[in-house]
Amino acid sequence: MRAITIPEFGDAGVLRLDEVKTPEPGPGQVAIDVAYAGANFAEILYRQGIADVPLPFVPGIEVSGRVRALGPGVEGLRVGQPVAALTIVDSGGYAEVAVTAADLVAPLDGYDLEPGLAAALPSNSTTAFLVLDRVARIEPGESVLVHAAAGGVGSQLGQAARLLGAGRVVGTVGSAAKIEAARAFGYDDVVLREEASGRFDIVVDMVGGPARRSSLDLLAPMGRMVVMGNASGAEDVGIPANELWLSNKTVSGFNLAAFSAAFPEEAGRALRRAVAGAASGDLRVRVESLPLEQAAQAHRRIESGRTTGKLVLEVARH
Repeated sequence: MRAITIPEFGDAGVLRLDEVKTPEPGPGQVAIDVAYAGANFAEILYRQGIADVPLPFVPGIEVSGRVRALGPGVEGLRVGQPVAALTIVDSGGYAEVAVTAADLVAPLDGYDLEPGLAAALPSNSTTAFLVLDRVARIEPGESVLVHAAAGGVGSQLGQAARLLGAGRVVGTVGSAAKIEAARAFGYDDVVLREEASGRFDIVVDMVGGPARRSSLDLLAPMGRMVVMGNASGAEDVGIPANELWLSNKTVSGFNLAAFSAAFPEEAGRALRRAVAGAASGDLRVRVESLPLEQAAQAHRRIESGRTTGKLVLEVARH
């Protein structure tokens, strides 16, 4: 089958379109004929060697397509069924066939969802619900601050916060050009990152660096900060435990790959919730597709920090 591989760690230029062995599903797994694969910052970390993966490696943490084959013990799915799926545990989505745990597959029967949109949901939209509901344990009326509000995850966090009953929802962005794009995704206000002010019950930080330190300062008493990325590439920021003790603040981490491996059923439920939200119009995703062969271009655009919404790769030949 055709697949984009990482033969060596490096910049986007190392990505290569190859012919590789078609995977088969094992017990409890599903093979999917991939229509589209989402492009994410996580795959850049794989390519750069920041995440420890064996080479050559096929990236791709989310897909849409149709069920190709069922492994032993899989029930509730059928061959030919349209699905969206998280392939984040073992990756492999940038390929014509991907294999993942059945628990991480969401049927699309009865939903009027374009396959490109369906491929944009499993990572970012699922993460948004899990971060706010499962990790931050949002309560009705609470205030929420989201960094990188115009990006793939940020565009979903503002909307998910609204659906979960948040009061005031504010986003930050790295440049003025992104303010209007972010405002379309459920935020009461969007400001430049260095201009964020006030007190918030929940802060979600995927940027790191100075934003991480300022996020802690912006937390209200009993506030919760969720760390879920380091898009700035800055050195790690230490958070003194005594400061948390004395100020009644909490810092938690969230990693979708680790969560999906440990709690696949819960991750699958959040994915199905995201699919239903997109189908009903409660979740909006701005999607742009590129051919699979342009995976390197997708990576460069994500790394530039100038993207808004979601990039997906068209895998199936039409």
